[in-house]
Amino acid sequence: MKSSLRSHTCASISQSQDGLSVTLGGWVNARRDHGGVIFVDLRDASGIMQIVFDPNNADSFAVAESVRNEFVISVSGQVRLRPQGTENPSIPTGMVEVVAASVEILNRADNLPFQPDEGQVNEGTRLKYRYLDLRSEKMQHNLRLRHRLIQSIRQFLDENSFTEIETPILTRSTPEGARDYLVPSRVNSGSFFALPQSPQMFKQMLVISGFERYYQIARCFRDEDLRADRQPEFTQLDVEMAFVTESDVMELMERLYRKIFFELGDIQLPEKIPVLSYEEAMNRYGTDRPNLQIPLELVDLSDVMVNEEFKVFSGPAGNSNGRVAALKVPGASELSRQKIDEYTKFVSEFGAKGLAYIKVDNPANGRDGLKSPILKFLSDDALQQILNRCKCQNSDIVFFGADLKSVVNDSLGALRVRVAQDLGLVNSAWELLWVVDFPLVEFDSEGQRWNSLHHPFTAPRQQDIDRMEQSPESVLSRAYDMVLNGIEIGGGSIRNHRLDVQRRIFRLLGLDEQQIDEKFGFLLESLRCGAPPHGGIAYGLDRIAAILCGESSIRDVIAFPKTQRAYCPLTDAPNLISEQQLDELEIRIKPTAAVMTKDAGSGN
Repeated sequence: MKSSLRSHTCASISQSQDGLSVTLGGWVNARRDHGGVIFVDLRDASGIMQIVFDPNNADSFAVAESVRNEFVISVSGQVRLRPQGTENPSIPTGMVEVVAASVEILNRADNLPFQPDEGQVNEGTRLKYRYLDLRSEKMQHNLRLRHRLIQSIRQFLDENSFTEIETPILTRSTPEGARDYLVPSRVNSGSFFALPQSPQMFKQMLVISGFERYYQIARCFRDEDLRADRQPEFTQLDVEMAFVTESDVMELMERLYRKIFFELGDIQLPEKIPVLSYEEAMNRYGTDRPNLQIPLELVDLSDVMVNEEFKVFSGPAGNSNGRVAALKVPGASELSRQKIDEYTKFVSEFGAKGLAYIKVDNPANGRDGLKSPILKFLSDDALQQILNRCKCQNSDIVFFGADLKSVVNDSLGALRVRVAQDLGLVNSAWELLWVVDFPLVEFDSEGQRWNSLHHPFTAPRQQDIDRMEQSPESVLSRAYDMVLNGIEIGGGSIRNHRLDVQRRIFRLLGLDEQQIDEKFGFLLESLRCGAPPHGGIAYGLDRIAAILCGESSIRDVIAFPKTQRAYCPLTDAPNLISEQQLDELEIRIKPTAAVMTKDAGSGN
């Protein structure tokens, strides 16, 4: 774009402009002195242009001798075709160059902690000097792709009659799963705002208000322990619709995802996306977000083992909360004892007490074709059923899990992914699926109470409503999650639009009438005023952007992220505040807490 400081951007210059006088501005990406002629690669937001400084132009040549990487300069000169044999087809402007007539240093750069495209820079250093890191080709690409992602989403939703509406950032604290970030109010002494974990109740009230199709690119906040895919503040696509069923929401979102993945990644998602129930996903894959790129499945053996004398297997098989399951890995019987020990240690991180296995040399020979320390504890019938159910072939290995269902699912589900990665069994196809029919609640044995599996505003299936108090564990919800290559990228549900059902769910979760009205009274009042059936979904935009960019961490698609300790090395936040500010808020800090806060700001 033309401005008063430059006539063209670097990437806008082409062969057709040979002989044109131009003025460019940007950063020095590289400087090379080739026997008296100086070449400078000038970089701006559009790309790179090679600038030639001829010693016959003494003034500009002298300035070029002094410039260094990341100096900001302005150059005026004439476009010319590069001499034959010096073209650079690897960049869009590689057929032309600009011969400098004059140059001005607009700003110098001191010795930098690292160069923008320098490899192997510690992440803490990258985040401390994020403005340098953001100059890198990778980060420029990632953030521009993120921008295009959001633009594509907005275009699609606008074409489908959605209205974008902002909801409050300062709101009240409500129990939604994670801890709230709290903001003290100076005006209302002793009271606190909370930053929203999601716009959940506001978006429901917007639909109740008559905005039948709402969306928002929403900022959300959760005070929780972080991982590579978690940040204390994150961005999600928030969608809510009136007069819809699950299939309506799912069909619309499938169309949106086909559009953005094709437009931004040239990725053709399948026309038919499989749908798995929660129960089926857990039984076959040990997780409610299975990676279908992996051609391995868990096989249930509880009924086979219930009458075996081997108590390690028969004990969990006879427990209503237990499970015995197998994971067959084709052609992996040559795994070393060292590798199996490594896997045994790995599953112990998920609560497994061990990892039994059978190596299959030749299933046709029955017991004689098998190798395992546990063969002597199992009957011939049990071994034959294992071979049949797992469809064992020569050179397979079968791993076993026997414990509480949660332990078996967690450990074998994780082992399935680990083994597939180690043995190169993960295919490259994009595997998208829906997981539905989640339990409405799960029992917290520590707190001795029922908790929502998703959130308390999720509607139960109509046919299950009458069982909520008598057998809550059997009630299924109208929730749905979208999973891509083993990553949950979005989740939603049909909501409770009936006041009586919403109150019953709150009571099931252990809230009394006073707590219900105190925490959720404003939502309940809105349900009294003609609430339509409605539902929606939310997607983590940071995660989607990371997938499209091929990044493993969402920090590489966020301009100014926090570390895994929720700390910002760039701004040294969070930090201590002054006594005057504390006095205004009528807050006192415990001395030990102040020391801990100060220490937390010193590292990654």
